[in-house]
Amino acid sequence: MSNQSDSSPQPPAVRRVAFSLRRAGWISFWVQLVLAVVSSIILLFAILVASQSPTQGGSSGVEGGLLFAFAGLGVLGFSTYRAFYHTRLSQQLRGPQPGRPSRGETMKQMRVSLIANMVGMLLTLLGAEAINGILLAKAVSQPRGILEASVNVRDFVQPLDIFIVLANTHTIVAHFVGILSAIWLIEQIYKE
Repeated sequence: MSNQSDSSPQPPAVRRVAFSLRRAGWISFWVQLVLAVVSSIILLFAILVASQSPTQGGSSGVEGGLLFAFAGLGVLGFSTYRAFYHTRLSQQLRGPQPGRPSRGETMKQMRVSLIANMVGMLLTLLGAEAINGILLAKAVSQPRGILEASVNVRDFVQPLDIFIVLANTHTIVAHFVGILSAIWLIEQIYKE
């Protein structure tokens, strides 16, 4: 613990922002971490099953969307780190005056987090558009009869395709939580 006589008393606004950073940082961190882990497991499971399944032929047709989904998941990893960093920033704000970040420095950190989550959400939404477009094309062009000789099982929407949509949706929700957290923290910083 630091000696309180070394530091000037904290203004109420600094205490409020530090508490908000700590609370929002931990909530955002855990929500994003859980959703990132679940999305990663689902996507890895889907890729493993697709590569092993002879009915899928190694391809479900959503590979282009998967590229964006993985990119969004990568940015989610960075966003999760940023949420954890907010808790460390809270500790710095509660520290002594010489090492305490200014309002401008704190805002800069919030902007980085907000932009990261928005970029991640954009990438994930692009992946969702590609995946959903391909699944719609599969659903619309499904053969009329299952017993036809020219029927390829890959032409049907597979349960594996729905797993990919679910993983992508989890990533979108995690980025949305990060965006909400950053916007709420920006509001707390400028609250008088």
